[in-house]
Amino acid sequence: MGSFNVFVWGLVALVCFSHTLNNFKGGVMGFHKIFKDLQNISATEIQEAHRTGYHFQPKQNWINDPNAPMFYKGIYHLFYQYNPKGSVWGNIVWAHSVSEDLINWTPLEPAIEPSKPFDQFGCWSGSATVLPDNKPIILYTGITAEQPEPGYQVQNYAIPEDTSDPYLTKWIKPDDNPIIKPTQENASAFRDPTTAWMLNGQWEMTVGSKRDMVGVSYLYRSPDFINWTLVDHPLHETENVGMFECPDFYPVSITGENGLDTTVIEGEIKHVFKVSLDMTRYDYYTIGKYDIEQDIYIPDEGMIDSWAGLRYDWGNFYASKSFFDPSKNRRVIWGWANESSTIDEYVKKGWAGIQCIPRTVWLDPSGKQLLLWPVAELETLRDVNVQLSNVELNQGDKVEVEGITVAQADVDVVFTFPSLDKAEAYDNAWDETYPLETLAENICEVMGTTKQGGLGPFGLLTLTSNGFEEYTPVFFRVFNTPNTNRRVLMCSDAMPSTLNEQEYRPSFGGFVDLDLADNKISLRSLIDHSVVESFAAGGKTVITSRVYPTLAINENAHLHVFNNGTEIVTIERLDAWSMKNPMMN
Repeated sequence: MGSFNVFVWGLVALVCFSHTLNNFKGGVMGFHKIFKDLQNISATEIQEAHRTGYHFQPKQNWINDPNAPMFYKGIYHLFYQYNPKGSVWGNIVWAHSVSEDLINWTPLEPAIEPSKPFDQFGCWSGSATVLPDNKPIILYTGITAEQPEPGYQVQNYAIPEDTSDPYLTKWIKPDDNPIIKPTQENASAFRDPTTAWMLNGQWEMTVGSKRDMVGVSYLYRSPDFINWTLVDHPLHETENVGMFECPDFYPVSITGENGLDTTVIEGEIKHVFKVSLDMTRYDYYTIGKYDIEQDIYIPDEGMIDSWAGLRYDWGNFYASKSFFDPSKNRRVIWGWANESSTIDEYVKKGWAGIQCIPRTVWLDPSGKQLLLWPVAELETLRDVNVQLSNVELNQGDKVEVEGITVAQADVDVVFTFPSLDKAEAYDNAWDETYPLETLAENICEVMGTTKQGGLGPFGLLTLTSNGFEEYTPVFFRVFNTPNTNRRVLMCSDAMPSTLNEQEYRPSFGGFVDLDLADNKISLRSLIDHSVVESFAAGGKTVITSRVYPTLAINENAHLHVFNNGTEIVTIERLDAWSMKNPMMN
């Protein structure tokens, strides 16, 4: 991330129950540490300055992975990793909240807590499957011993006490757990069972693991969902990537935007295989074929199955989990946006972690990538609206967007430009200097917003202070390449976001696969105090940044549209809304 210098995230990297620090240049340091002196400390006063207004987060304490989201009898369920006693990782339970619209949430009692020999040292991530008789079942990873570090891992199941209860208030962990124990699998890296599907009359699901540096997705079969057998080959494995955490495997239609249930394995479909890579802290995916004869997943030709591959989000987004929503025929993805502060700050402010706005996902018409977009229900929170149209931006121009609560806003803008001729030349030396997996963000870091370009940089300056001492820019640059093609770069740069030098301030970036034939590009940014989620070109490229301004807070924050390229850029249309707070009881 950014320059990929090692930065001690504290508990930032605690996702799917392992810690990792990034340093592609100097290797990777991984650890799993419980802060027993801090995990039970509750803040006497919750600090509100950077708490989000319309993102999902409990009133206090630590959260991480979204677990087993599902739709059941008219109710959306979100389970998530939660420390009920403090704001650092530890004491993890499966917290449980319910909603009728994915936006307004009511918390219930925790669904799963450590209490039995098969999970006494931890109830880690998992998934839900709704069986054909409309009975939900949860698979999750239990920790039976603290050694080998980070814990001896097995797979368990839980069932609702009363399936007639649409809120699924109480869950039972039967005593015939665990249902899968490691045999040849690595017992300390064996977790996060997926939603199941059926093949030849048997249930199948996969569990993430590793073998040295090979990421492995072990495959299991069961006739009854209780008695599972390890298949003699993995569903998929990838060399030189490290541990597969939080795997997800699901079909997508090649003919439209509707989602598909995991049990759909044939027809006009592709399959998506997604993993959260423990060594890099990003979520990656490939698109390919589920070969039901061989019972393996095969990425399509041309897919990059490595650290340089496709990502759901090129920023602060990890441990995602998707589910099929039958009420709207869509697939929805939840993902965790961790903090970028120090452990002491977690304890002081009394909370850590949010869930990103849930996103609908479908296959791009090209078949080469996915598109992700905030669920439509988010728009019910839109309040006061301001608009701009046909505003020209010359080099150095900054136009302020006024009249809304810019620290808690939804901004949707379309930029146009008369020509691509002034796009600056792409520097081929970048390809030699930077690893492919960090190329985009490294260019963002080097170029920034202050370095004049041809076509770009142009975009939004979010969470800006009065004197521009702090700002979080989200912007584009367009480059000409020797083969006459253009490369569109999207950046979300936290480096100038705060005067607090103790914060982690990475520059995130991703390329946008766009031909610019119509000389326009769109950008939508969801701004919410300490998070900026941005979607380019209808969801082709997404970047989430966590930021912690010291001046640009609440009513002291500003929003500008800017251009620092020699080519004139026009705001064809801009809509910006104040966003109301949803119900979070």
